[in-house]
Amino acid sequence: MPRSLVLERKGELSLRDIPLDMDMGPTEVRIRVHTVGICGSDVHYYTHGKIGPFVVNEPMVLGHEASGVVIEVGARVRHLKAGDRVCMEPGIPDPASRAAKLGIYNVDPAVTFWATPPVHGCLTPQVVHPAAYTYKLPDNVSFAEGAMVEPFAIGMQAALRARIQPGDVGMVLGAGPIGMMTALAALAGGCAKVLVADLAQPKLDIIGAYPGIETINIRDIPAADAIAKATEGWGADVVFECSGAAPAVLSLPQLVRPGGTAVLVGMPVDPVPMDIVGLQAKELRLETVFRYANVYDRAIALIGAGKVDLKPLISLSMPFEDSIAAFERAAEGRETDVKMQIEMPR
Repeated sequence: MPRSLVLERKGELSLRDIPLDMDMGPTEVRIRVHTVGICGSDVHYYTHGKIGPFVVNEPMVLGHEASGVVIEVGARVRHLKAGDRVCMEPGIPDPASRAAKLGIYNVDPAVTFWATPPVHGCLTPQVVHPAAYTYKLPDNVSFAEGAMVEPFAIGMQAALRARIQPGDVGMVLGAGPIGMMTALAALAGGCAKVLVADLAQPKLDIIGAYPGIETINIRDIPAADAIAKATEGWGADVVFECSGAAPAVLSLPQLVRPGGTAVLVGMPVDPVPMDIVGLQAKELRLETVFRYANVYDRAIALIGAGKVDLKPLISLSMPFEDSIAAFERAAEGRETDVKMQIEMPR
């Protein structure tokens, strides 16, 4: 039995052996896990024991942002071989589902997603995964960057949903990891500049170091005043709401230009109010994002080409033996931390 990071129940983690299904089929690959990022959802399961309808009712291995090395391939796998450095898309849909056939497999009701109860995650030495959702990393992309593809894919999904036009002015509400990823994806997608609003100055300093990013500390100036000043009162072409905060959602009509787009990326814990008339009065287009579909290869291509540099967002890497301490630190929510990662034993 592999030694894994197990969420026993709300607020209790352990490093212990746990039985996992490691049988491999002809279209699957076996991967030695190298690096795993700590996601806000992992932390939320740790601190709250549930996210919406997904409840931790039995011990579960955490982790879903991962890279590693292929050590065995199934008989029908042709595009991967032992020794390949890879990252893995953690959601596995039913290929026969209507959603998968439509190309929107991220909203397939039958999807199984790492570290979403009752599915075990990847903070374990080896995983077996479908080859179709396993992607080879370019030689110039590190394992650490490979483990960042998963959160960056959410930003990519948001940028694609926004239908960005070259030269657009974008705005991101929330400078957490997903807000930062979305800002970088919006730049890569054609925005001339992106304004990022938050109240945590250390996080704004990190994302503000990127060319094309301007920051707004909403402790000093309301987001609506800042975007009005930046656009001569017109508003942003596209606004990405990445905080999940009720006041931010309510403020969207004040931020988007007439005929512009608002993209809901952040996930509020509870239902929040929305100014529908404000949206209607500007005929704003409203888009929503849930995970991602068909963007992993695009994300890897951008990172490999040097168009997007995610390395500055990796705050700390800790060994697997210290993974409980890493989760405890992540739960603190330090303003200087963006993405923390765990390195598995060699």
